[in-house]
Amino acid sequence: MILRYDRLAVELPKPKNPSPNDAAAIQELLGGKYGEMSTLMNYTFQSFNFRGRNRLRPFYDLTCSIAAEEYSHIEAVSYAINLLLTGQTVRGKDPVPAPLADAKDARNSYHFLSSAQAALPVDSMGNPWTGHNVHASGNLKLDLLHNFFLECGARANKMRVYEMVSDPCARAMVGYLLVRGGLHVVAYAKALEHLTGVEVTKLVPVPELSNDAFPEAKKLQDEQKLHLKLYTFSKEDYKQAGIIWNGTHPEDGQPLEVIHGGFEGVPYPDLEEEPQLNSPGADDYDPQMFADIAKKLGIKL
Repeated sequence: MILRYDRLAVELPKPKNPSPNDAAAIQELLGGKYGEMSTLMNYTFQSFNFRGRNRLRPFYDLTCSIAAEEYSHIEAVSYAINLLLTGQTVRGKDPVPAPLADAKDARNSYHFLSSAQAALPVDSMGNPWTGHNVHASGNLKLDLLHNFFLECGARANKMRVYEMVSDPCARAMVGYLLVRGGLHVVAYAKALEHLTGVEVTKLVPVPELSNDAFPEAKKLQDEQKLHLKLYTFSKEDYKQAGIIWNGTHPEDGQPLEVIHGGFEGVPYPDLEEEPQLNSPGADDYDPQMFADIAKKLGIKL
């Protein structure tokens, strides 16, 4: 089960230059082959289907911990997309002046036709994410090797998207993913080492470019040490993940740390209404009705 917090993993500044085409590029990090939907669902199904978990508990605990974090990653990418799409069309309820006219020039028109200027489970070209991207073979060595490859592929895509977009909102999100995804690369490398004795960590970083080349990522590593901290997202469970996540980081030699629980996060950005897209389209909502009910229940609105 997942314990959900009404917080976002990383602070995202309001875009200086909102762009539907930047949002389209970032969609690859959400619904692409190596996107966060793929990492979330790969590790989730591997954890659901894990056989022999009592004997191999450290590997199960590690996979579960990373799977739980991936949920927060799809949130972060989605909010970056939403913020980059906010303000792209003329707000209002009058359809006659064609308030969505500028959407014709957007590379991914699904953001305007299939949603209210918001993220979708698709790649950068609008192709839907598919369960064909899930690898859960049941063979532990093969699954861990696949996960290492998947995280390295995801890292390469993040670097490319970073070089496509320049807005601080987009780059803050990508920088965060580079740090946390980089941690997952090392985690699966260490898991393979514990299982096989092969020194996989000698391969990292893959690609070879260090996170130090990306200012947003470097800041998170220098100030918050986020490349060293593995979160279990549970106070009591998955403690054996620390049997694998221990020692020092292969790139900078700093000590690794397991945190039993989740991170604090930041408040979600408030997404404004888009009446020209009938979003949210609840004009007959009576806030006083809920205010009265909340008062009776002792809930402060």
